[in-house]
Amino acid sequence: MKVLVINSGSSSIKYQLIDMSDESVMVTGLVERIGEDMGSLTSKTFPGTDREVKTEIEKPIPTHGVGLEMSIDLICKGENAVCAMDEIDVVGHRVVAGGEKFNVPVVITEDMWPDLTETERLAPLHNPANLGGAKDATKLFPGVPQVLVFDTAFHQTIPPHAFMYALPYEYYEEDHIRRYGAHGTSHKYVANECARLMGKPVEEMNLITIHMGNGASMSAVKNGLCADTSMGLTPLEGLVMGTRSGDVDPAVHNYLAVNRGLDIAAIDNILHKESGLKGLCGMNDMRDIHAAVEKGDERAKLALNVQTYRTRKYIGSYMAVLGRVDAIVFTAGIGENDDIVRAETIEGLEPFGMKIDPEANGIRSKEARRISTADSDVAIWVIPTNEELAIAREAVALIK
Repeated sequence: MKVLVINSGSSSIKYQLIDMSDESVMVTGLVERIGEDMGSLTSKTFPGTDREVKTEIEKPIPTHGVGLEMSIDLICKGENAVCAMDEIDVVGHRVVAGGEKFNVPVVITEDMWPDLTETERLAPLHNPANLGGAKDATKLFPGVPQVLVFDTAFHQTIPPHAFMYALPYEYYEEDHIRRYGAHGTSHKYVANECARLMGKPVEEMNLITIHMGNGASMSAVKNGLCADTSMGLTPLEGLVMGTRSGDVDPAVHNYLAVNRGLDIAAIDNILHKESGLKGLCGMNDMRDIHAAVEKGDERAKLALNVQTYRTRKYIGSYMAVLGRVDAIVFTAGIGENDDIVRAETIEGLEPFGMKIDPEANGIRSKEARRISTADSDVAIWVIPTNEELAIAREAVALIK
């Protein structure tokens, strides 16, 4: 069975074609700068093998539909084609927010679209593009099951006392304002991988999973199920991120409006695109921040300290939620590759049984690895996430 996984963003499309007989990646690709004067498509056939073929195209790509059609032509019709279109059995799509209605993966049916469109309010920066990609794929693959996998689905086991905000109750009843979380596909994947690597059923594991990239979130996983997560109604709440503020006093909005004369749209833009690491030091790439710290840049050091301190605080709160912690898992771009962030995040937690092995932590690898000391009561892992494979597995399980 072959699954095409599509992650359609506001101006990009990421995709993978996966052969589920052995879960090998047949094609991976990225379409960028959709709608700009000049776009690009980069595709790799059989990536990471001695048969790898890389294709790069530079041309205007006016719409997502055009970008997806170009990608399918490479996969199924070009000189390096790996399969015919009718050999693709299912198309899986990443969707950021499913709300309460879409709490499990679904095969799209025509009558779902009104409800799916409603979810765009929860993730206005992501869902319209995610769902637009699904519409484009439906036209290109008529009759092929289109499966939506929601980032929020894993968090639907969070109990009401953890997902409710202390607002007038009718805002929940009528407007569905509550904690939904994000990155759930990644949190679920690394939780299951950690259990497998430790040789235990995930249902017997209590884990803290840390997805840390330009966007960042954490989850408390109790007996294999999500008990709490750091992102909220939208992906703005929680940890300090590349350009997103994470937690702030809600009165900041009114304060900025009164004292700076900003309207709500401007404040929202600041919190999403001008805050976080970028707001603190002018940089949102952690590699640049580390380089600046080495040169004595105090604001870069402050940004690093604020981020790791906030993450450490969340670890402490999730220890209280779980009662017993079997393992902590770092994943995503920073989590997988930044030994300094990992070390400074765990620093000071040794009395709670969390000890990093500096040598193991310093190893750069694309493989999952344990970075805690032999006498650490809590295992600490680095596990590369694989959201595309997770989506493919969910899609196959659903149509079967």
